[in-house]
Amino acid sequence: MLRLTLAALHLIALGIGMGAVLTRGNALHEPPGDGALRRALRADTLWGIAAALWIATGLWRWLAGIEKPAGYYNHNHFFMLKMAFFIAILALEVWPVITLMRWRGALSRGATAVELLAGGAGKRIAMISHTQALLVVLMICAAVAMARGYGVMGALAGGPVSGMG
Repeated sequence: MLRLTLAALHLIALGIGMGAVLTRGNALHEPPGDGALRRALRADTLWGIAAALWIATGLWRWLAGIEKPAGYYNHNHFFMLKMAFFIAILALEVWPVITLMRWRGALSRGATAVELLAGGAGKRIAMISHTQALLVVLMICAAVAMARGYGVMGALAGGPVSGMG
């Protein structure tokens, strides 16, 4: 039952996160306004919650050997590719997270959305958000290949797991 629960939560986090990062990007691509910025900030909060759930369930499944032994993941080219996409998503998130935290503080001190978005940072975060959504799709492609036995290195090699793929 734990295996099923973790897998379900991992996929639910994926859906929430994908919708949230696209919503954040779309809202910040709109003309500056309080409604668009507030939508972007709500979506950003969901993106953060989804990321925390995604990371927690992913680490648990990987390190505890819930689905497959950790060695399976550690010696799989597609898992490494998936992790590279994940690291790229995290690296791209550093500046938006700092900027959006500053904007939240500025809004609480009375700043307006038009003031905060005047420098074009919103458009840059929108572009980053859409790039992250693409990287999530690429992560999914790598995960699907990995789950079907592709990419196994060394002693585990031999193509897709029989009966899969």
